[in-house]
Amino acid sequence: MKVWVLRHGEAEPYGSRPDSERALTPHGCEEALRSAARLIGKPLTAIYASPYLRAQQTAQLVREALGFVPEIRTVEWLTPDSRPQAVAEQLASVDNVLLVSHNPLVGNLLGFLQHGHVQEPVAVRTAGLAELEGEWPLAGLMKLNSLQHP
Repeated sequence: MKVWVLRHGEAEPYGSRPDSERALTPHGCEEALRSAARLIGKPLTAIYASPYLRAQQTAQLVREALGFVPEIRTVEWLTPDSRPQAVAEQLASVDNVLLVSHNPLVGNLLGFLQHGHVQEPVAVRTAGLAELEGEWPLAGLMKLNSLQHP
């Protein structure tokens, strides 16, 4: 199984509006499209995204760039403060998915799936795209194939 994890593109500054309503900047849209280009030809079966506006916008830009037909699946378990363990549990029944989320979850999830704990989170900049691979999405059982930033 492969899991791609994409952090949303650059967003409006904190304090400009409630965190969940912060939108992508024009630069953030460009970043998201650059990361989307890296997903061309990948065997994606689903796109899951946080309900926060900037993640939804990022996921929609990726979906449109890839011509991906299925709808984006909006899930509460991809918000910034979600637990990596909870995300891993959700991945048990899916294969070849893209997760669009936020830090600190993104960095913690990558560390958790590789090392089995969150003491070594991975540094992921805006629109950073990681590819993980393994037989099961369990703590410490996935390998980080790549991490690319726009």
